Amino acid sequence: MNPAMINKIKKLQKQMEEAQEALQSREFIGKASGVEVIMQGTRQVIDVKINPELLDEVELLQDAVLLAVNDALHQIDKEQESTMGQFTGGMGGFGF
Repeated sequence: MNPAMINKIKKLQKQMEEAQEALQSREFIGKASGVEVIMQGTRQVIDVKINPELLDEVELLQDAVLLAVNDALHQIDKEQESTMGQFTGGMGGFGF
């Protein structure tokens, strides 16, 4: 492989690593019926906020928590596809 190609690949790898780090440090907020879940791009839940009115509605609260978590996870997946897709788009099955 020629040196110019190696340098291009190293630059692309560095850009991918930086994009992944930025994604992982970003916060995503999932919401559903009075529940807010905050997750980092690493998929770690860092905060849950619950409307006190839901405390008497256990089943509704449980459903809202699940929906909020899934909403945040969906946002992370979508952002990851968008961010990392710029590096893998058009490169074939193995990234090249």
